[in-house]
Amino acid sequence: MPDKIIEKSPAKINLFLKIINRRDDGYHNIRTGITFIDLYDEITVQPHNKFEVIYTGKFAPKNNLFEDCIIDKLFTYIHEDKPKLLFTISKNFPYEAGLGSASSNVASVIKILENLEIIKKRNIFDYVDLGSDIPIFLNQKDALVRGRGDLIANVHFPKYYFLLIRPSFKCSTKKMYDSFQPSDFDYNTDFDLEEINDQDSGNDFEKILKKNEPEFLSIINFLEDIDDVIFSRLTGSGSCIYSVFEKKEHAVNAQKKFQQSFSNLWTHLSENNLVNLF
Repeated sequence: MPDKIIEKSPAKINLFLKIINRRDDGYHNIRTGITFIDLYDEITVQPHNKFEVIYTGKFAPKNNLFEDCIIDKLFTYIHEDKPKLLFTISKNFPYEAGLGSASSNVASVIKILENLEIIKKRNIFDYVDLGSDIPIFLNQKDALVRGRGDLIANVHFPKYYFLLIRPSFKCSTKKMYDSFQPSDFDYNTDFDLEEINDQDSGNDFEKILKKNEPEFLSIINFLEDIDDVIFSRLTGSGSCIYSVFEKKEHAVNAQKKFQQSFSNLWTHLSENNLVNLF
C-alpha cells in the first residue's frame, strides 16, 4: 500500500426525522431525509507495527481515544484480523451531535480497506447492525432513509446553506430513543412510502429536548426570528441545531447575529450538494 492514504469523512444533516414506531427487535423504524455537507473529519492511514486508532483535532475525545471505538469494533463485526495499520482521525466536527461522526468515520475506513483489498466488498446493508447510519454513509447520496436505516431511496434535495450550532449539552442517541413513549408516535404509516410527502417535516426528537433542555428552546426560538431563515431544526438525535438559507450571504449574516448573543457556542457555515468522495 502507499506510505499514506488520506480520506475525508463528511458530516450529514437530517432535513427531517420522523419516528414511525418501535420494532420488535428494540430498534425503531424511522423516516428521514439526509443530505451531506462540506464539513469533514480527515482520516489518515499508514503502515504500522500494530493496529492502532488515534483521534486528534478540535473535537478529539479525552486522551485521544474512544473507549467504544467503532473502528476497533469493525473487525470483530466482520470476523477479520486487525491489520497492522495506524488510523489517525482528525475530528473536525462534534460527536454526539447528530452529524453522524462515528458512522461517517467507519464508512470511510471500510471504503479505504476495500480499495486496498484488505477486506472484501460487502453489501452496504450488511453493516446496519454495526451502526444504523453506516449504510447511508456508504451510499453517500441525498436520500430518503426508512426502516432502521436499511431502506434507502436516492432523492435530490435543494441547494442549501446551513448555519450549524453546537449547544452546551450533548445527546446520547440511545437515551434519546429510549425517551420515546408509544403516545409520541404520530406518523400516519399510510404515508410511509418511497417518496417525500407533506408529513416529512420537523424532527421528532425536538419533543424531548423541548421538555428537558431550556437551552434548546432558547436557541431555536432565536434562530426562527433571524432574517431570511427557511427553517431551523435539530439534526439527528442531536445535539447540533441548524438553520437553513437559500443564499450564502444570508447564512453569513445569521452567524454574525447569532454569535453576538451566543458567543460561547461553536458555529459553522456549510453547504450541501458538494460531497462526492467515493
